[in-house]
Amino acid sequence: MTATTTPNALVVMSREVFERQFDAARIARLRRLATVPEPVFTDDLDDPALAERLAEVEVLLTGWGAPRLDAARLDRMPKLRAMLHCAGSIRAQVSDEFWRRGIRAASVAEVNAVPVAEFTLAAVIFAGKKAPFIAADPETRRQNGLRAERFGRLGNLGLTIGVVGFSRVGRRVVDILQQLADVTVLVADPYADPAEIAAAGGVHTTLEDLLPRVDVLSLHAPELPSTRHMIGPAQLAALQDHTTVINTARGSVIDTAALERECASGRLNAMLDVTDPEPLPADSPLYRLPNVMITPHLAGSLGSELYRMTDAALDELERLTADLPLLEEVTVDALQLSA
Repeated sequence: MTATTTPNALVVMSREVFERQFDAARIARLRRLATVPEPVFTDDLDDPALAERLAEVEVLLTGWGAPRLDAARLDRMPKLRAMLHCAGSIRAQVSDEFWRRGIRAASVAEVNAVPVAEFTLAAVIFAGKKAPFIAADPETRRQNGLRAERFGRLGNLGLTIGVVGFSRVGRRVVDILQQLADVTVLVADPYADPAEIAAAGGVHTTLEDLLPRVDVLSLHAPELPSTRHMIGPAQLAALQDHTTVINTARGSVIDTAALERECASGRLNAMLDVTDPEPLPADSPLYRLPNVMITPHLAGSLGSELYRMTDAALDELERLTADLPLLEEVTVDALQLSA
């Protein structure tokens, strides 16, 4: 695309997500940046009535609920040159055929990392005070917290926090944790640059070295075959008693059965925003344990935060139309190591 190009654009995501992410002001901005015939949005790329619309589309703005762009769907969009994803990972949307055709992709995963890092900071602070676990235990509450230390040492001064995965979220977490007093942040990521970790305030180490040293373990690894159950029975056993495991990444990085055993024994605490499977079975013991807090994907962008993702995607569209480099372009090689 050149600086004089006004691309033909279409928004593709679920109707619910579209209504939450695109208000009148953002639709107006989209129309200023691109040619947008009706319909502005679809949640069904297979609709036969869209044949003429798809034949001309050059840019898709996708989001949660967008379908996989396989060969059959791409055949209906011969002019497609770019997909700008108004959410985090594009893994569910792209295919081998997408990359083979040389279509460019960008996501706003960096923007979506902001609330996840904020949530993680709050989780670490609450873990230090054991607040969720005390609140969930009636006997401890009745005794005005006198039995609070049954969940471990209280306080956030001098915490040692382990961060697994120096990802978009992980690096933000390392940086934001520096506001805690006398904090030590250990980072395990075999692909990360130790100098970058040090610049963010962390200390690069191995997972094996990290585990027995931490008060809180925070997981930020992507969902890959190599990361499935990377925190299994041996890794959980290596943690100190009353360590709190925080997972805002992907449920599959933890062996759920092993975590159930450790938490049921009272040895470990957990704060889980993701689980495997998702949701957990209704009879999972994790639901009933006071030393486990489970939330349904609250860490990522929600409510007002969704507009920030739309704005970032529209910023990318503006750069695309001006023939400027995309800030968050995703390549097939980079996708192999990310969420």
